[in-house]
Amino acid sequence: MQITIPRELFLKPLVQVSGAIERKHTLPILSNVLLEVKNGALHMTGTDLEIELVASVALETNVPDAKITLPAKKLLDICKSLPDNSDLVLSSQEHQLLLTSGQSRFSLTTLAAEDFPNLEEWDGEVEFAITRLELRKLLEATHFSMANQDVRYYLNGMSFEVDNNEIKTVATDGHRLAIAQQKLPESLQTQRQLIIPRKGVQEIMRLLPADDETITIQFGANHVRIIDSEFTFTSKLVDGRFPDYRRVLPRGGDKLVTANRDWLRSAFQRVSILSNEKFRGVRLNLSSGQLKISANNPEQEQAEEIVEVGYQGDDLEVGFNVSYLLDVLNTIKSEDVQFTLSDANSSALIEAAGDEHAMYVVMPMRL
Repeated sequence: MQITIPRELFLKPLVQVSGAIERKHTLPILSNVLLEVKNGALHMTGTDLEIELVASVALETNVPDAKITLPAKKLLDICKSLPDNSDLVLSSQEHQLLLTSGQSRFSLTTLAAEDFPNLEEWDGEVEFAITRLELRKLLEATHFSMANQDVRYYLNGMSFEVDNNEIKTVATDGHRLAIAQQKLPESLQTQRQLIIPRKGVQEIMRLLPADDETITIQFGANHVRIIDSEFTFTSKLVDGRFPDYRRVLPRGGDKLVTANRDWLRSAFQRVSILSNEKFRGVRLNLSSGQLKISANNPEQEQAEEIVEVGYQGDDLEVGFNVSYLLDVLNTIKSEDVQFTLSDANSSALIEAAGDEHAMYVVMPMRL
């Protein structure tokens, strides 16, 4: 195999697939990237057995079909360090690949391409199209609520749900819940729910530009696949049952609070400085027209902020983890936010004012 290719054309797909590759793995070949020349294109594949990324680039010269695996991190570091607009020449020899560019020469050890694992072939049971921007919005609105290394493994991911003409992403760590939804142009006449693992969600967000190009999403029995013009992403699914989040949505909240998002976020950020570093609790005292936010810590230090809010009703005192509130306020993009509360022991429902695209539930804290 001998390929001559501009550095920029080679580097872009290599960067895309490298996110799937683990640097330290018990199987050495999983630290490698598979390069495969097929039908006049160079295909690169990276996998950690849970997710698989394939990116391609068309070759300008006719190269016979061949495949080889190379150490991904070393190859990526070499390509990044070479000058812009340089050309790479890759030529394979027995158990090694020679990469030359100008006066630079690198000899890399290869592993047998036949040993490179491929996720098994499967057919999509549900398939639909959506824009990159729409999918990004769904993931960005909910990803921060995923659990991280929770023993309830099904929380370490995101629920991805199709319900006829609507798709929905849901994430929860047991203390907070984020839900985002998007209408589809036409009904799929089906209902499906699956759980995408945390790393898969993070990789999709890394790869997807925020533009209006259309991508295809396929649901399989054990996998989800995203087919983009620049890459194909496949992920195994988390095998588990996602909790029935509809049961924890607060009902009957009679205290409706509207506030400017930036003012509220700034006040929470300042008060959080003197909150308990471990528990991050802040106290909210709500009265007609104003919200008092206060916090203290074991060093007997205190912080207090008063924010003007749109509220008329009975007084209420309730505690929350300020980090959870800030995550929501950093995600919402509208000018005003709306809190729906009922009592000191009930969760808060938070939404962007006048926008039903997403909703957030945060459990209260005893302070």
